[in-house]
Amino acid sequence: MSEKAKDKSRPHLPVSPSPHLPIAPSPLRPSKSLGQNFLINEGVVSRIIEELSPTSEETIIEIGPGRGALTSQLLEKAGLVIAIEFDRNLIPLLEENFAARKNFKLLAADALAVDFCSVIQPATHARVVANLPYNIATAILQRLIAHRSCISEMVLMLQKEVVDRLIAPPGSKERGYISVFVEAYCETEKLFDIAPGSFRPVPKVRSSVIRLKLKQKEAVTKNESRLWQLVSAGFAQRRKTILNNLRGAPPQLLDLVKRYGGASIILCRAEIDLQRRAETLTLEEWLRLGRTIID
Repeated sequence: MSEKAKDKSRPHLPVSPSPHLPIAPSPLRPSKSLGQNFLINEGVVSRIIEELSPTSEETIIEIGPGRGALTSQLLEKAGLVIAIEFDRNLIPLLEENFAARKNFKLLAADALAVDFCSVIQPATHARVVANLPYNIATAILQRLIAHRSCISEMVLMLQKEVVDRLIAPPGSKERGYISVFVEAYCETEKLFDIAPGSFRPVPKVRSSVIRLKLKQKEAVTKNESRLWQLVSAGFAQRRKTILNNLRGAPPQLLDLVKRYGGASIILCRAEIDLQRRAETLTLEEWLRLGRTIID
């Protein structure tokens, strides 16, 4: 068995703060309004770099480098590191520490507005590593998936609760809209948990690291936006059946459903029991349901 295979066989245990090689403190305080929690555990940094395994021929996008805990190790291994930082107070520190590196590029920008395929040029593909703020994590994730033509893989540090939702299977109480969305476009692998003490300030929630490999499919259906409107409506009120949720869909979608015979008819055409709840549906069932009002 290879060393990498052995490593993958390790149990996913929480990574606790290491007493060795502490990351140097910075006078800059994390912004509460931006949901910042700076990673200070050198052991966690090394584990993330190990899981990412950057190479000297590739471009890595780092979203939210913060004070540069991951950045310094990324620069030792990656061909080019494009760091995207929203907090203008951190820009001078990042420039001071890394601007001299030829394989470092810093963008003072909002990741929710960045055209990732443009910023990596002349490269055509890149991978992403990030410690995403809890308050906008799912929004950034959806934007990254929207750029799947040029992003091949993501290693993300997220709130554990968010990761649990991303990987929730059909029938799980954690399954929701984002679970179905991610399943449609990504192959997911939860890598490990991180103890709260690995951050400053110490968050009130646990974190997890997840790998998401973007599937090569260009589209999951003919009209993707309509499919996701349907999924969103299906999960609108979790205690209701999908039939009742579709009957209470937003006006534009409801008009479309009625045009195709009504909620009960399209569910029957998709071979979905009228009494089921949205979290029990598989991705294939959602796609079948979508095709009843798209084709």
